Amino acid sequence: MPRRHVHMTGAAEAPLRAALRALRTTLGVPEDFPPDVLAEAEAAARDPRLPDHDATDIPFFTIDPPASSDLDQAMHLARRDHGYRVHYAIADVAAFVAPGGALDAEAHRRVQTLYFPDEKVPLHPAVLSEDAASLLPDRTAPALLWQFDLDAEGRTVATEVRRALVRSRAKLDYAGVQRQIDTGTAEEPLALLKDIGLLREQLEIERGGISLNVPEQEIVERDGTHSLEYRSPLPADGWNAQISLLTGMAAADLMIAAGTGILRTLPTAPGGAVARLRRSAEALRIDWPHHVSYAQLVRSLDPENPRHAAFLQDCTTLLRGAGYSAFTGGELPSPAVHAAVAHEYTHCTAPLRRLVDRYTGELCVAAVAGQEPPEWALAALHVLPKEMAAGAQRANTVERECIDIVEAALLRERVGEVFDAFVVDVKENEPAVGTVHLEDPAVVARIEGDGAELPLGERLRVRLTQADPGSAKVLFAPA
Repeated sequence: MPRRHVHMTGAAEAPLRAALRALRTTLGVPEDFPPDVLAEAEAAARDPRLPDHDATDIPFFTIDPPASSDLDQAMHLARRDHGYRVHYAIADVAAFVAPGGALDAEAHRRVQTLYFPDEKVPLHPAVLSEDAASLLPDRTAPALLWQFDLDAEGRTVATEVRRALVRSRAKLDYAGVQRQIDTGTAEEPLALLKDIGLLREQLEIERGGISLNVPEQEIVERDGTHSLEYRSPLPADGWNAQISLLTGMAAADLMIAAGTGILRTLPTAPGGAVARLRRSAEALRIDWPHHVSYAQLVRSLDPENPRHAAFLQDCTTLLRGAGYSAFTGGELPSPAVHAAVAHEYTHCTAPLRRLVDRYTGELCVAAVAGQEPPEWALAALHVLPKEMAAGAQRANTVERECIDIVEAALLRERVGEVFDAFVVDVKENEPAVGTVHLEDPAVVARIEGDGAELPLGERLRVRLTQADPGSAKVLFAPA
C-alpha cells in the first residue's frame, strides 16, 4: 500500500525533473510505446468493437481531477420507487485491445499506470487511454454499463451489467461537485451522490468496513517557488468512492456465483499490527479507548489535524497485505474477503489504468449473460495475481522514491533551518533514531539524535541536516 499520494500543481524546477528522470531510468520504467503497439492502438481507435445496445440517452457525468483525461467511469443517479437507480459506465478497454496482440502484450508488461509527480507512465497509449477509450464529455464510447437498483437504505436489490454505447454530458471535478452540493445548486442526478454516498457509508459502518481519508501531498508552485502541502479529501471524494466500492462488491458477488473470477483480498490485520497502531495513537496523543474499534476511531479523525494526518498515514500499514486471488470451479480462495471493505471485493472500475479490471469486467458480463467467459480471459487467470503483485510493488517503489526525491529537492536550500515537528515513530532498538512529521512543509522524514531517546508523540524542534535529491535523502536532528 503506497504511503502517500503526491502530485504537482505547477511546473517543476530543473533539478527536480532531472532527479525524477534519473529515477525512471534506474527503475527501468517503460515510457515510450514500441511502434507496433502504437500502430495497433491507432488502428483500434479507428475501428473498435462496438456493442449493439445504445444507452446514449442517459446523461452521464464524470468526476475526476481537473487535468485528468483518462476517464474510466461515468455515472448517472436517479430516484426510483422506494429507492435509487445507479447507472455506472466503465470504459470498455476490451473493445480496443485484441487478445494476444502487441497492445495486449504491452499492457501485461506494464500492468498499471505509474504516477510520477511530473508525469504519468500510462498502461495504454494515449490515443486510447486519453481519447478513443476514455469517457470524455460529448463523445460516444463503448462501455460496460452497470445498473444497480438500491432500496431506501442504499442496499443493492438488483444488479445488471452489459456492453453499451454511452455518452457523457459533463466532466466534473471534486471541488466543483462539493461546491454545487453544498450550495444546493446541483441538479438531482448530482445531488443524489451525497444521498447515496451517505447511505453507502452507513452500510460500510454496519458491515465493519473502513475507508481511509489519507491526505494527499501536493507540490504547490507560488511566485516561482515550490512547497509541499497537504490536501485533505473532500466528502465528495468519499461519496464517489462508495459508487466504485458498490461496483467492486457486486462484481465479486457475480463472479463468486458463477464460480470463476479474481478477487482483491486482504487478510485481517494481526493483533500485533493493531497493537503497534495503538502505541502510535498514544504517541500522537490520540484518545483510543479500548471499547472503540479501529474503524470507529479512524472515522472520528480529522485529516486537517497534523496529529490525525500522521496517524492516518500510519494506518495504511494495515493494508499492505492486499493481493489478488483467482479461482475456478467454485473453490474460493482463503481469505476471500477484503478486510477493509468487509466483503468480497474486486477491482473492476479502472481498466484504462489497471490491467486486471479488463478481465474482471469480462467475467462479469459473461456471468450476467449466463455464458462461459471467453477463453482469453480464462487463460490469463492463473498469471494475473503474480503480474498484478509485481506491478503493485513497482508502483509502490515509484511512489516511495518520488516522495523522497521531492522532499529532498524542495528542502535542499534549507539545510540548517529549524522546523516544528512531531515524533511519530522511534526505532525499538535505537531510541535516538525515528521519524518526524513536520507541521510545515508537509514532510515525513528520518531523524537521528545524538544518543538521547526521542520523545515519541511529542512536539520537537528539529534541524535539517541533509537534503540531497541525487540520493533522495532527507535527514533531521533534534535542534
